[in-house]
Amino acid sequence: MIDRRALVNRHNPLYTAPDKNAPLSVGNGTFCFTADYTGLQTFYAAYAAGDDAFPLCTMAEWGWHSYPPVSGDAEELRLTPYDTYGRTVYYATCAAGQEERFKRIRQSAHKFNLAAIAFEYEGKALLLASAECKPVKQLLNLWEAILYSEFSINGIGVTVETFVHPNNDSMYIKAVSPLLASGKLRITVQFPYGSHKKAAGVFDAPERHTTRRVNHSLIEREMDGTKYRVGIGGGGCAISISEQTHTVTITPNSSTLELSLAFAPLAVPSMETVREFDQNAAPQSAGTCIEAKAACKTFWEHYWNSGGAIDFSPASDSRAVELERRIVLSQYLIAIQSRGCLPPAETGLSCNSWYGKFHLEMHYWHHAHFALWNRTEELKKSLCYYKKILPLAKEIAASQGYAGARWPKMCDPSGNNTPSSIAVLLIWQQPHPIMLAELCYAARPDPALLCEYRDVVVESAECMKSFIHWDASGADRYVLGPPYIPAQERHDPRITLNAAYELEYFRWGFTTADEWLARLGEAPRYAQLAEQLSLPAQKDGVYLAHENCPETFTTLPFYTDHPSMLAMYGVLDGKKINPALMSATLDKVLAVWDKTTFYGWDFPLLAMTACRLGRYEDAVNLLLMDSPKNTWMPNGHNRMLGDNALPLYLPGNGGLLLAAAMLAAGYGGKKGPLFPENCKARVEGINVYI
Repeated sequence: MIDRRALVNRHNPLYTAPDKNAPLSVGNGTFCFTADYTGLQTFYAAYAAGDDAFPLCTMAEWGWHSYPPVSGDAEELRLTPYDTYGRTVYYATCAAGQEERFKRIRQSAHKFNLAAIAFEYEGKALLLASAECKPVKQLLNLWEAILYSEFSINGIGVTVETFVHPNNDSMYIKAVSPLLASGKLRITVQFPYGSHKKAAGVFDAPERHTTRRVNHSLIEREMDGTKYRVGIGGGGCAISISEQTHTVTITPNSSTLELSLAFAPLAVPSMETVREFDQNAAPQSAGTCIEAKAACKTFWEHYWNSGGAIDFSPASDSRAVELERRIVLSQYLIAIQSRGCLPPAETGLSCNSWYGKFHLEMHYWHHAHFALWNRTEELKKSLCYYKKILPLAKEIAASQGYAGARWPKMCDPSGNNTPSSIAVLLIWQQPHPIMLAELCYAARPDPALLCEYRDVVVESAECMKSFIHWDASGADRYVLGPPYIPAQERHDPRITLNAAYELEYFRWGFTTADEWLARLGEAPRYAQLAEQLSLPAQKDGVYLAHENCPETFTTLPFYTDHPSMLAMYGVLDGKKINPALMSATLDKVLAVWDKTTFYGWDFPLLAMTACRLGRYEDAVNLLLMDSPKNTWMPNGHNRMLGDNALPLYLPGNGGLLLAAAMLAAGYGGKKGPLFPENCKARVEGINVYI
C-alpha cells in the first residue's frame, strides 16, 4: 500500500521568504482564504498591485454581486444576424453602438471579496517592505489543510494557525505572541465594496455599501441587493466596529487569541436559480477553535486516504518528483476551491478572472478527473447545475430556432449567457453534460443516475441534432456549421465547417446518448447521425482545424491558441480517427505551433493524445513542457505568463490530474500504469478513462 501521509507531506509548501506570486490558501471547496506570510491578509494592498498580481481574497461560492442597473439596461441588446443554411440566427456578439450596456451586462454578476483580514501594529497597518516585520517560516500542512505561519515584529515572535472548517464557511485563526497581550498587535476585518476586477473588491467606496452591527458578535452586510452575515467568535478580546469605515477591530487581552469568522449568505439574487437562502439564518458556528481544528484534521485525513493516489517514489527519473508534486498540490488546490454546486471559475475562489464567471466549456477540464480519481460524488455536485438550468437552456435553444437544450458558455449561477464576440458562438460545451454524466456512470454504474440525467443527456443531444445539416451538395453526409467558433478561437464563425474536435465530440455525444437510452430500455435515436456525420478534414498527411482551413499549419493565426484537433484522439476515443495521421498531426503541432499561445489545459490535451497513441515518454514530457503558460509555482498553481496572464489557472490543475489518471490506469481496453520505465509509479484507486 502507498504511504499516503508520506506521499502528501513531502510536498508541503515551506517558505522562509515571502512570495507575492505564490501565496498559500486554505478552504473547504466552497470557501477559500488566501494569506500572506503572516497567515492573514496583512499586506493586501501590496499583493493586489500590478497587472500580474495574485491578490489576497476571501471568497465563497455564493459570493456574487451585481452593480445597480442603469436606465436602459432593461432593453434587449441588439443582436448580430448569422446565416445558417438559409435561416438567420442571432447572437449578442457586437458591442458597437451599445458599448456601455454590453460592458455592464458582462460585468454583472461577478464574484466579490467578502473581507480583508489583517494584523495591525500599534494602530497602524504593517508594510510588506518594512524592517519592523520579518518572515520566519510558513508551512502549509497539506495532510491537515492548516497553514502555520511564524513572523516577528521588531524581533518579537508571532505564531499563527489558519484553517477553514470543512463543513461550513467559517475560518479560524489562532495567534500567539506577547504583542497580543500588550495590546500592540490586533486584528482588523475590513469589508470592501464588490468589484468585477481581479481583486474582487474596492475599499474607496464606503458610501456604496452598508455594514451594520446586529449584536456584539454578529455583523450584517449589504450591497446592491446582496446580503450576508459575519459572526465573530472567540473569547478574551474586545470587538469594536466602525460602520462608516466598514471595519471591525479585534483587540485581545492575552498572549493567545483564538478567533473564528463565520460567513453566511442572506440574499444573493444571481444564486436564486440554484439555491435558496434563509433570510433569518445566522452564520453556522462550528464551535471552538479546538473542536474546529479536530474536524478539519479528520476531514482531510479521510480525503487523502480515500480516492486515488499515485506514488512516484520507485521512479529513477528526476521528472517524476516534479510530476508528483504537481499532482499532490493540484488535488489540494481543487479540493479547497472547486467542490461546490457550481462549475468553478478558471481562478476558482482565489480571485476574479472574467469577472468570476464560470465557463462551461472548461467544466470538463475542471472536474472530469473526479470520476477517475474515485471522487465521483464531487463531480455530481456541479453536474447537478445542468438540471437546475435545463429550462433556461431549452429557452436559449428555442430562441435560436434549435431543439433541445443549448448550454450557455460564460455565465453566473443564473445561467444567463454573457454577451461576447466569441463566447456565445462556442459549441464545444454542448456535449459536456453527456461526457460528465457518462464518466460518473462508468465509475459507478447506477440505474438511478440514468433516470436522473436522462433529460439532460437527451436534450443535449437533441440540440446537437438540430445544429447539424444534411449536405445538399450530394456528398451523402451531415455537416457541422457554420456558424460557430471552435475551441481554437482563431476562426471566422461564418465559414467554420466541420471543426475537428467539435465534429468528433458531436459524434461521440450521439453514440453515448444512444447507449444511455438503451440502458433505460428506450429506442436509440442518433446512430444514423453519428455514422453519417462528416469525417474530419485532412491535408498533407495531417488533420486540419476545420474543412475550410487548409492553411492550418502555414498561416497565422491558425497555428496559435489551442491545437484542438488533437482532442479527437486523446480526450475522445476517436473511432473514426486514423492513429498514424493523428501521430503525424501531433508531430506537426509540436514542430510549427506557437507554443507561447498554449493555455494550461493544452499540455494535458497534448499528453492525452500522446498517451492514446502509445507515446508514453512523450506524454510525460508534454505534461512538463517548458512554456510560459505551463509555469507551476511553489504553491502548486499553474501560473499563466505572457498574453492574458493569470496568477493561477485551475483548468491546468484539473487537466493534469486527468492526464495523470489516464497514464496511471489506462483508457478503453488499454490498462495502466502506462508511465515510462524510468517514471515507474505505484497506483491505487484510479479508474480507467474512456
